[in-house]
Amino acid sequence: MSSYAPPSAPLAPLGVSDRAARVRFRRAVTLLLMTLVLPGSAQLVAGDRRLGRIALRIWGALLVVVVVALLLTWTWPALGLKAGTSPALLGLLRVVLIAVALGWGVLFVDAWRLGQPLSLLRNHRLSLVGINGALCFVVVGTLLFSAHVVNVNRDFWIAVAGDSEVQGAVDGRFNILLAGADQGAGRVGLRPDSLTVASIDARTGKTVLIGLPRNMSHFPFKEGSVMDEQFPDGFDCDGCMLNGVSTWATDHVELFKPRKHAGMIATISAVEGITGLEISYWAMVNMKGFRNVVDAFGGVELNVRDRIPVGLPHEASFHYIEPGVRTLDGEDTLWFARARHGSDDYSRMARQKCVMSALLTQVNPAQAVLNLRDIMEAGSSMLTTSIPGGEFDTFISLALKAKDQKMASVSLVPPLLTTANPDIDVAHAAVQKAVDHSENPPKKKAGAAKKPKPASDAVTGGSKGTLSSGYVANDTDDVAAAC
Repeated sequence: MSSYAPPSAPLAPLGVSDRAARVRFRRAVTLLLMTLVLPGSAQLVAGDRRLGRIALRIWGALLVVVVVALLLTWTWPALGLKAGTSPALLGLLRVVLIAVALGWGVLFVDAWRLGQPLSLLRNHRLSLVGINGALCFVVVGTLLFSAHVVNVNRDFWIAVAGDSEVQGAVDGRFNILLAGADQGAGRVGLRPDSLTVASIDARTGKTVLIGLPRNMSHFPFKEGSVMDEQFPDGFDCDGCMLNGVSTWATDHVELFKPRKHAGMIATISAVEGITGLEISYWAMVNMKGFRNVVDAFGGVELNVRDRIPVGLPHEASFHYIEPGVRTLDGEDTLWFARARHGSDDYSRMARQKCVMSALLTQVNPAQAVLNLRDIMEAGSSMLTTSIPGGEFDTFISLALKAKDQKMASVSLVPPLLTTANPDIDVAHAAVQKAVDHSENPPKKKAGAAKKPKPASDAVTGGSKGTLSSGYVANDTDDVAAAC
């Protein structure tokens, strides 16, 4: 008995089947690319239209916010600085970036599903998985990393923000005490071995650096201050010098409020007594953290005029920085600024001003963006300040203005003063003259003769020099040129 088999359906030509497979693959890839360019568009065309409309509206709103923010920042840069230093806004931005990353990732997965991967040929299916994975990794990964960078930035501003009340400019200037802190073996307490007042024009950002020697003694404190009450005849105790004021105060914290800043409160009263300036805020730089910041910025270029020892002779890493224009890493820059071997305190003060000038003028914005995380993490461990968080944008704006202007300096060192018994009237007059000169620089007369160059036997600028003609960076209208 024979069985009957119905005729089978005719097979599609092989070429038609291949073309259909390619069409399905191209459609699946197109859905992924649509999600990349316009999140939600793939769902609007081939999936859940409600989800697609919600995603497109959110995407459109975010674009409007970004464009408006960029326009406002372009028109009012101070507004951008305010937002960029606000922990609250940075925290909100972090949450938004994480939410967008997760939402975009979900849309990529859904677009991959809409492409019906199980209906594709094996090689097409594997390719689609690779494309979707790459897009998710790039887009979601970039957004999540950006959220991390924003959080590092936010943590930095929170960590370094001071608890002082907002201080307005005094006579049109902000006077910031910059102290280089040093604490090591054999030392008692935290001793600010480097003290410089940055007197900044509140309108133009033009800055005068006022250097104070660490070994100054027999100086008065600000009238009416705690230290003035303790030392009415000046800091005249045995072995008492300027860099020891902080140590004395930390041994008598019960006299100061708040106690945790006793050292800086006492030091400020000394600096105000010596300079005649009213200090607005202070910033304490941890020398060990300083080198990490320099490394994060990619080093700093300095004109080395004398051999500078790095480390101590008994250390295996001991070496010299040889003379010449050199790009120094954080460790060498730190020793360039601090080394006294073969020179003296006043020469070191000049080199420190050269470092300050170089850091201000050589900061590369692109390098700063690339190393933002390292800079923020290093900076938070390096810097302690009384500047309140709400004022950071003000000083960043002033720093950007100062970057394109000449920075002047005056140092209260010999031959101007005898550090063992300084004439405070002379110190006040020198500071006021430098500030007045910065605000109202004398006009150059046409055809005026150039000032004679220093004697050839003097090494000037950022290194050793004679008392009569050396240490140019300590007393100049242009620190960068002197260095």
